[in-house]
Amino acid sequence: MSTMDRVELLQGTLDLLILRTLRRGRAHGHAIATHIRAASDDVLQVETGSLYPALHRLEAQGWVEADWALSDKGKRAKYYRLTRAGRRQLATEHSKWDRLSEAMHRVLRPAN
Repeated sequence: MSTMDRVELLQGTLDLLILRTLRRGRAHGHAIATHIRAASDDVLQVETGSLYPALHRLEAQGWVEADWALSDKGKRAKYYRLTRAGRRQLATEHSKWDRLSEAMHRVLRPAN
C-alpha cells in the first residue's frame, strides 16, 4: 500500500488503538505499531514520533504500566501492559468510537 493510501489518525484514536492492542497482552512499542499496521491491512501506520509520546501519556494517566525486559532479539525493550484503569478507559473510548462511527455512518449514508 502506498503512502498516499494510508489514513491520517483522528485526534484521540491513537490512544484507543494502543489500549486495544495491549488488551491482547504486554508488548513493546515496535510490536504495538506493527500490530496496528497489520490489523488495519497497512492502512494505519503509527510513526515513532506519535507512538512513544502517546505511550508516555497513557502511562502518566495510569492506563498502562511499563517495565524493561529483553525482547525476542535479545535487546532491552520497554514492555507496556494495560492496567485495570486502562481496561475501564478502553471500554469508555470504545463506546465513544462506536457512537462517533454510527453518527458518521448516518451522515455519509443517509437512509433516504
